[in-house]
Amino acid sequence: MSAVMDEEIKRWTARRKSALVLEIIQGKTTLSEASRQFDLPPSEIESWVEDGKRGMENALRAKPEDVREQYERQLKDLQEAYGEAMLELRARKKLASLLGKDET
Repeated sequence: MSAVMDEEIKRWTARRKSALVLEIIQGKTTLSEASRQFDLPPSEIESWVEDGKRGMENALRAKPEDVREQYERQLKDLQEAYGEAMLELRARKKLASLLGKDET
């Protein structure tokens, strides 16, 4: 690992995360090696790598999205999915209550 990564890390700043992600992407280390060396769960490092790839993809777009726009779009998508799930749940409850009343 590089000199930046050799010191004992107490707090994972964005710069340190970026350095580790870059080393993984460049093949200088593996996710499992980093996980063992820094005593971090592999899933956490995987999420950093995915975040880095998303950020890199956005930065290379012709019209990069603002981080706020990304979160607002993601929030809107989640709200729509939640609304659809609630409608389905209400419909199922309504159907169950109607079927329950017909049986008595």
